[in-house]
Order: sequence, then structure tokens, then C-alpha cells
Amino acid sequence: MIADPMTLSAVDQAAAVRSGEISARELVEASLAAIERRNPDLNAFVALCPERALAEAETVRPGDPRPLCGVPVGIKDLLSATEGLPTTEGSAAFGDWWAGHDSAHVRRLREAGAIVVGKTNTPELGLRPVTENARFGATRNPRDPGLSAGGSSGGSAAAVAGGLVALADGSDLGGSIRIPAACCGLVGLKPSMGRVSIGPDFGDLAAGMPCDGPLARTVLDAAVALDVLAGAEAGDRRHAAAPDRPFAESAGADPGRCRIRVALEAPLGVPVDDPPRRAAADAAEALAALGHDVREAVPGWNDETFPVSWATYLGGVGQHLVRVVERLHGRPVEADRLEPATRAWLLDSEPVPLVDHLEAGERLWKFARNLLRGWAEDEILITPTLTRLPAPVGGIRSQAGVTDDAVRFSAFVRVWNVTGQPAISLPLAETTDGVPVGVQLVGPPGGEALLLAVAGQLERAAGDGTRPRRLSEPATTRP
Repeated sequence: MIADPMTLSAVDQAAAVRSGEISARELVEASLAAIERRNPDLNAFVALCPERALAEAETVRPGDPRPLCGVPVGIKDLLSATEGLPTTEGSAAFGDWWAGHDSAHVRRLREAGAIVVGKTNTPELGLRPVTENARFGATRNPRDPGLSAGGSSGGSAAAVAGGLVALADGSDLGGSIRIPAACCGLVGLKPSMGRVSIGPDFGDLAAGMPCDGPLARTVLDAAVALDVLAGAEAGDRRHAAAPDRPFAESAGADPGRCRIRVALEAPLGVPVDDPPRRAAADAAEALAALGHDVREAVPGWNDETFPVSWATYLGGVGQHLVRVVERLHGRPVEADRLEPATRAWLLDSEPVPLVDHLEAGERLWKFARNLLRGWAEDEILITPTLTRLPAPVGGIRSQAGVTDDAVRFSAFVRVWNVTGQPAISLPLAETTDGVPVGVQLVGPPGGEALLLAVAGQLERAAGDGTRPRRLSEPATTRP
């Protein structure tokens, strides 16, 4: 008898269903009970489909070979068609999108046996690094309800960290999986560009920089989820090469001796607080103790043109996003129902001229080429995930555009959306009062296999993530 199945990893939940130790219905009932108990305080889920979830769970039987058989999951309420549930984009300004189909990644989760129990909170149009919106309110951090869960996948992060589900979907254009993972003490994986399809409702949104990926408690769960999510769909404009073996196998494999490059200073002098810096430095020492070639080496990211290029390009993407959402929802935006900062940035400001948008993109792609020049196939970069600790709920003002507050969250993470490289945030440390501190690993282009192998090795050295190291303590992996 399993005392609390919601404390299990997603892989272990599926194994328990497969073995008959627990039924899929009992597992979904446990998830729904946890949501009923904790969601009023956390505000992680904004829509539920309990009847459908229980009906789907009834069809899952012992012996089911699917990797996520019976596992309850949450889907981020942003740009994800989810049959049987509304998509609101965290806004009251567009009406709800009741799609008659699933987005590719949602369909793949269901095909793998996962049971969608609901949609998770996100800031309006996913535009903030904290999950707070006028329609549903703020999502709180399960580790400390006074802190934000981060954004824009904060609802999914809070759902996993709070034990409502063991696995949830996130999306990432400038760090929106890794930011909440770091804030909530989770594993958050941003896949390579083109690894996970954005079909069938989008063509080449933001030049392929946004991607869907998992928020989980373990590297293995993230790897299994990526195996499920990965793969091209008809009409996709970008394709990442298929791996030689399942990512789940890579997560438990010996990566061999790798080149580990360490960067503790953020691009262009953005301030970095002491806890994130120390967490990354300690993780680097742990990798050195594991036999890797570890050296400090700052990537070529100190390009003075990057901030304005990013702001211009993202401004154009945001203005386009309004059109995309209007098309999906089948109605024009109600401008007076947008949050003031969103309206000021995307509607009331002058449209970004097409040539300026394309030129900003060209500068970003040139930046990516320069940064990637010479990146070895066995090379991993380690950085802090964030330059700061999680913000208090309500502590980040809602402002139009790419703000200094947003950059403090995204300085280490947005770069890899531009280069298209895979990156993962690991929960390796916490402050003396238990606030999570994330560490980011970045892999070579298309190199999720190596990234997951190193991440899994580091997680095992840290004790499988069951107790992140307190930053006041000496690192036990130091030689």
C-alpha cells in the first residue's frame, strides 16, 4: 500500500500503476484530492477536468507499457490547445479558447498514458517572470507562500513542487521553464530548438525560440517526458536530429570525462547575488570531483547590441502574439480588459516596423553564431539559473517592455533560446531558511543526451535531489 502516491516521481507513479500496486483511478483521485486541499492557497491550477480525467484513468490497466501510464499532469494555460479544457492565456481580454483538438505535445502526453487533470496559471500572455495576473491572481511558491513561484510557467512549477502532480508542462521563450524551476526547487528542462513540435496551430512563432518542456522533480522524470514530447510533426519548419538512444537511458548513463565551463558573472555586468553564485560554484566543484575538466570560461555573450536587439525583437513578437491569440480564440482582443502594462506595450505603443524586427533578429542570429563558434560536442556550461532569489509575491511591478526586473531573472537563461541550445535548471542548493537556488547546465547544440547524462550524474552526487545542500554547509562532494 502506497501511503501518499503524490510523493512519488512520475516514473515511480507509472511503475506503481503498471504493477497494479495502485490503480490509475486511485492515482488521479489522489491528485484531485491534493489539488482540492492545496490549490486554494497555491493557485497553481486555474481549470480542472475531473470527470474526464477519471474516465480516462478507468481505461488504464495493470501491465500498461506506456511510460506515463496513469500519471496525472498539468498543462500550462498558454497557447496549448487542450481538448476538454479552456485556454485563457492568463487573460480576460480574448475570451476562452475551447479547442476541439490537442496541441502536439499535449496529444503526445496523452498517447504516453498521462492523464491531464487541468490547466496551470501563467501571467497574461506569458509576459512576466512571475505568475501574477488580474484574472486569476498570483501563484504562490509551495516552499514559501510569501514568495512567487516564478514565471511564466509558475502554475506548473507550483503544482509539481506542491505535490499536486509529479509532472507538468511548461513553455520557454526567455527562461519561462527554468525561472520557475529555480524558484520552486525543481528540474526544468528547455529542449533544443525544433526538438518539440509547436504544431498544429503555429508555424514558426518567434523564429523557433519558444519551446515546450517538462517541469519535474527528478532528471529521470524530465528525460522520460522529453522522450514522450520529442519529435517532428507534419509541416514543422525546424527539426532536431533524433537521439541515438532514449533520453531516459542517457539520464542514467556515465557521460565520460567532459569539458565543464563555468561562468558566474552574468552577461553585460548584470548583478549576481551571492547565493546563486555560490550554488553554481559548488556544483562546478562537485563536477570536478567527479573527474570532469572544469575551468572558468565566460562565453562570448558580452555583446552590447544584444539588449536592444532582444527588446526590439521581443516587442515585435508580442505584438504578433496578440494577432495569433485573436485568430486562435476567434475574436478580437478587448483592449480595455488587458492589464495596463500589456496594453501599453503591445497595443498602445507604435508597431515595431518590419525591417527593424528583421534586423533585430539578424543581430540575434549573428550573436548566436559568434557564441557557438568553437563549442565542443563534449562541452557543458554551468551558470547560476537566476541572478537573484525568488521575488516576494507582488514584489515585481507590472511594467511594459523588457524591464530591468525581468532581466534580473532572465540574464542567464534567455541567451540559450537565441542559440537554440538545450538547458536545464537543477535544484542543487537552498538558503539557510530553505529558499531554493537553481543551477543551470547548458549543453551543446542538439546535445540533450550529454546534458541529461551530466545532470543525472550531478543529481546522484547530490543525493537524487531529496535534500538540496544548504549554502551554509560545506559541499560533501568536494575532494
